[in-house]
Amino acid sequence: MIIIGEKINGAIPSTAKAIAAKDGEFIKNLAKIQTEAGVDYIDVCASVDDDIELETMKWLIDLVQEVTDTPIAVDSPNVYTCIESMKYCNKPGLFNSVSLEGDKIDAAFKAIADTKWECVALLNSDKGIPKTAKDRLDVFADLMAKVKEYGIDPSRMHIDPLVEMLCTSEDGIAMVVEVIRSIKEQYPTIHVTGAVSNISFNLPARKMVNMGFTVLAMNAGLDSAILDPTNGDLMGIIFATEALLGEDDYCMEYIGAYREGIFGQKK
Repeated sequence: MIIIGEKINGAIPSTAKAIAAKDGEFIKNLAKIQTEAGVDYIDVCASVDDDIELETMKWLIDLVQEVTDTPIAVDSPNVYTCIESMKYCNKPGLFNSVSLEGDKIDAAFKAIADTKWECVALLNSDKGIPKTAKDRLDVFADLMAKVKEYGIDPSRMHIDPLVEMLCTSEDGIAMVVEVIRSIKEQYPTIHVTGAVSNISFNLPARKMVNMGFTVLAMNAGLDSAILDPTNGDLMGIIFATEALLGEDDYCMEYIGAYREGIFGQKK
């Protein structure tokens, strides 16, 4: 599983407070603890007003890079902010994100095509969020035509099937599972990602729902996720599920993560 640490995001109240107060030590600590938890990318999302977003992204990226070499996921709904933020990163990371809305995908793909940057792509378009699995897969087909046009290897793509709130869903996660399975059948090397916590909005004991979703989604083919890596129970579930799916020879990754204290009782 590719783990994208979610904690440096201005949409989180404690992080928003630190950004507003220019509390660099708070931000650096978030980078440190996520690195220690074994993330593959540290997501950086300012979630501030447009006129200060880019300068805030630079400030955040610089702080993260002071304390870790972990690649950064530049995260903004403004594709041009992501493009400019790439320039502040010391190494290729993850572009988060593109979609078929407007000219987002062309602008982003021009920027990353001849690089080693990977990219999150959402399955929505100018028509909004598709309501059925078929409609989402139709968007996926159009998206992959763009991937081919720009010569981007599918293995660099992280497709987000759009994880929505369980409490407003009529069929649980059946549609998302169908989309994930179809994507992986068509492109075995592509990654499927998602914001795990989206599933549990407005529900009590959210961590329980997040863990249940993660197991079911991984069984369908989810192999990348934006989540809280400091949640030891969730990380343990991920390592256990990989082992149960036969993706961890002799459970060595599971055992190693336990010994490192990524999950389980802290020593």
